[in-house]
Formats: sequence, structure tokens, C-alpha cells
Amino acid sequence: MLVARYSAAAHRTAALLGAGEDAEDVVQEAFVKAYRALDRFKPDSAFRPWLLQIVANETMNLHRSARRRSGLALRLAGVAGSEQASTEDPEGEAVRAERRRVLLAAVHELSEKDQLVVTCRYFLELSEAETATVLGWPAGSVKSRLSRALVRLRTKLVEPLGEGVPGG
Repeated sequence: MLVARYSAAAHRTAALLGAGEDAEDVVQEAFVKAYRALDRFKPDSAFRPWLLQIVANETMNLHRSARRRSGLALRLAGVAGSEQASTEDPEGEAVRAERRRVLLAAVHELSEKDQLVVTCRYFLELSEAETATVLGWPAGSVKSRLSRALVRLRTKLVEPLGEGVPGG
């Protein structure tokens, strides 16, 4: 029942944190680890952030081992959300696709911790508390890291996206 309920969120988390083609393996390993650690789960806590923390840890483990083997940097995989192309407004869709590409490229230029906090908070739409749980950080660290990351991201996006980027 838990796999059926949380599988989509776990896959989305793994993909957005950069698991790429290994997302299925990451999610499967996370569910196995969650099952083995159920005795450590606090029943009065929310299951979703606890599971997503395991998924995030597994994804980070994947990145660490990949860097050791091949020296590749963290890549964000996929596109935020599952927007469908509009056949009535191809020009608008082209502009949106370009903005998504620029945004993901700018996020990719951030430090790994900044990428993680931005991805959890905005691409996965987790609350600050859930983000803190998933990343294993204090809530204050999430808030301050997110604030600094957004300033850096906004700076990177002002020129490529023009005046549509809100100031902070």
C-alpha cells in the first residue's frame, strides 16, 4: 500500500535530484531501506518526508559513487512538472520550453547544496519543514540556504529571461 501511494513522489524526487536512468533503482533501494527501518519510523511523523529523505540519501549516494567512478558532476534530470505541449500556441510553448531550459541550466550551475534545497522546495513543492526532513538539515539552514540560493539563481536568470524574473 505504501509503495503504491508514494511511488510517484519517490520517482519524481529521484529524477529531480539527478538520478536520471537510475531513478528506478534508487527508488527500489529506498523502499527496501524504508521497510528495513520501519522500526525506527516515528508513528506520529509524516511518512512522505521520511521516505523522501531516504530517496534523497540514496540519490546522493548514487552521485558520490558516480563521481568516484567517472568524475561526472551532478545533473538535474527531467523537467519541472509534466506540462504538455500546447497545439494552439506553439510559439508560447517554445518560449516556455526555452525558459525551462534556461532555468534548469541556471539551477545546474548552483552548488550541490543549493541545487538540493531549490529542487526540494520548488520542483518537488515540499514545505520548508519537509525539505529540512528530506535533506536532514535544521529548518533554519533550509531557510537561509534557500534565500541565498534564490539570490544566486535570480542573478543568473535576470539577463537570460529578461524582466520576467521577480526581484527579491
